[in-house]
Amino acid sequence: MPAGLPRTGRVRLLDIEAGLFAAVADAPLHRYGEAAINRGLADLDWVSRAAVAHEAVVESFIAETAVLPMKLFTIFTTDDRAVAHVRAERRRIAALVKRVADHHEWGVRVVIDRARAPAAPKKAPPKSGLSGSAYLARKKAQRDAAVELAEHARDTIAALYDRLAARSRESKRRTPSELPPQGGRLLLDAAFLVPRKHARSFHAMAVRESRALARHGYGLTLTGPWPPYSFVQD
Repeated sequence: MPAGLPRTGRVRLLDIEAGLFAAVADAPLHRYGEAAINRGLADLDWVSRAAVAHEAVVESFIAETAVLPMKLFTIFTTDDRAVAHVRAERRRIAALVKRVADHHEWGVRVVIDRARAPAAPKKAPPKSGLSGSAYLARKKAQRDAAVELAEHARDTIAALYDRLAARSRESKRRTPSELPPQGGRLLLDAAFLVPRKHARSFHAMAVRESRALARHGYGLTLTGPWPPYSFVQD
């Protein structure tokens, strides 16, 4: 069992009912009380250490039938209050367990590989070097090429997502954001809830897709298996 968050007690299990447990650890209030946490949130290193430790505990249960991660810094004043909270949420927990039991989460990100991407449309030369009609025609060709590249990328990513989703019980597509320049533009950031028995075939399919996409200037990254972080929130 991982050590848990810094300066907390050993991780232990609270018996909620038959087959249902809560993993907890005793935390000193001077380090994890409300005021201490509010101060700590301003320290990125402190938050990162706590998050990594929390995640290590969650992932230590990945082989169990189902693990439902709670949010970082979920605090109860006593064991009895923690048990009461879980029991009060029993109906919701049962629905989540039914959803994620014997499933793992896999993450897929796709970027434009700048080193291998198709060449961007060339800028039109200064108007002084062309007649008016030729200049406008060049500008239109440039715009059309850019639109075609964007449409090709959109269709390619949509088709990839659909193929991977078909191998999953559920999937979630997050809104793309910008990666650092050396990483390329993020086109897809998605999570897939995959049955454990299909994990090997899902992984193999993602590898094949990655190789095929690489020939057209895309870079695919697959991560997992993870606990179902993206599928336990209503």
